[in-house]
Amino acid sequence: MLIVGIAGGTGSGKTTVVNKVMGCFQKDEVALLPQDSYYKDNSHLPLEERQKLNFDHPDAIEWQLLIDHLTAVRQGLPINQPIYSYLTCTRSVETIRIEPRKVVVVEGILVLTQKEVRDLLDIKVFVDADADDRLSRVIRRDIQERGRSAEVVLNRYEKTVKPMHLDFIEPSKRYADLIIPQGGDNTVGIEVLSILIREHLST
Repeated sequence: MLIVGIAGGTGSGKTTVVNKVMGCFQKDEVALLPQDSYYKDNSHLPLEERQKLNFDHPDAIEWQLLIDHLTAVRQGLPINQPIYSYLTCTRSVETIRIEPRKVVVVEGILVLTQKEVRDLLDIKVFVDADADDRLSRVIRRDIQERGRSAEVVLNRYEKTVKPMHLDFIEPSKRYADLIIPQGGDNTVGIEVLSILIREHLST
């Protein structure tokens, strides 16, 4: 089994890279574990407090559960991946059953910040992008997909997204085996990663 970790700043184009890479393979060849599914359940807090949480800090993630799940799939066992809602900032009672595949992709902004997670990765990837490009993508995404106003998005960017990027995400780039600048627009980087995965699948 090959476990690939794909990290990078918010709005860097990670999801686009993941989608393009996974599009090169059959659905039964590659499994995806989004880091966002492992946000801690905050249903015990009022909605107003939940919406103020810092989701870009490593403490927001239930890392042990992700580690347990990666260990399980490495051993050939299925897992029940959590489902997290950005609208309610809570974890659903439902889960998604993930079967072990020859390749497992773990994607998220903080994936490379945790040594215990890095130790489980065979290939570590960092998707890089200019801050201005990331901000414009974050504004569009959070308005369209997460129901936030432009003002809320900008305030969150200044108070949490930018400082957390500088404190945790950017420093984690040094652990990457492969850096893909310009996110999903970097066809060469995506092809290189796809070739590495394809070579593993052929063995």
